[in-house]
Amino acid sequence: MSTSKLKQRIVRKSASNGPASPDVWGIYEPDTGSIQYICADPATKKAALIDVAWNFDPKNYRFSTESMDQVLELVAENGLTVEWVLDTHPHADHVMASAHLKEHTGAPNAIGSKLPDIAAIWSDIYNLPDAFDPDRDFDRLLAEGDKIPLGDLELGVILSPGHTLGSITYVCGDAAFTHDTLMQPDVGTSRADFPGGSTGELWDSIQEILSLPADTRLFVGHDYGAKDRDEPMWEATVAEHKANNEHVRDGTSREEWIKRRNDRDATLALPDRILAALQINLRGGRLPPAEDDGHSYLKLPTNKF
Repeated sequence: MSTSKLKQRIVRKSASNGPASPDVWGIYEPDTGSIQYICADPATKKAALIDVAWNFDPKNYRFSTESMDQVLELVAENGLTVEWVLDTHPHADHVMASAHLKEHTGAPNAIGSKLPDIAAIWSDIYNLPDAFDPDRDFDRLLAEGDKIPLGDLELGVILSPGHTLGSITYVCGDAAFTHDTLMQPDVGTSRADFPGGSTGELWDSIQEILSLPADTRLFVGHDYGAKDRDEPMWEATVAEHKANNEHVRDGTSREEWIKRRNDRDATLALPDRILAALQINLRGGRLPPAEDDGHSYLKLPTNKF
């Protein structure tokens, strides 16, 4: 059995740095290399859950809740109260647990306000014109500049398109949850070739994130290790990215990066979960309605990619 920490469920706490600074727990999900987050106000113990996964086995098309359960156990162990269930975008490589977390916690769920535009693209790809209704499946669709309360703190919203056309970044004090824009500094940046994605917009989004204060803790959405690292990492400061990020460190030109990103993306296959995950995530993490046999069925397009 491999001893690589990339195969293990790992939890790390990034402690508050003082007033207006949240406690952040990162919970690594090894099947997809996803990082799930708990962001909490230390004073009031009010918490937001960000990008939590509903486990999906793409070989057997079976779902399980071990990642969500792990997150909820951490919430209980630390005496936290869940105020928000948040996602940064409709994920392509894992299924979101949003609907299940809302049911378990009673907290409202939210995602970016551009979700209807993303849903329109994928409605056409799936030929499911009436399947997706973001207003039905999310309590809030968050726009650029929106702020939501979290105890004595608040979470601000930055629209960060590029990976998708509607990805958002959450900023809470000195912590920013940057989803699939940046990877760790020794890896670089994320892909921008999914329908609705844009390398130019992703560059602009990254530059806005890197304009945050130098000591801002940036928490990325994924980590798959690196050439000389077999342990998942997910936190680095703005200053560390600007000094060391493999793709966008200081001195990198927009044109240089766009060519490098486009060349890299042209070699990448679709994630193995994307065609299943998106039609669930665009429903807020709900399966399609059960048919007359009591089971739900997914629709997979052929020869479209």
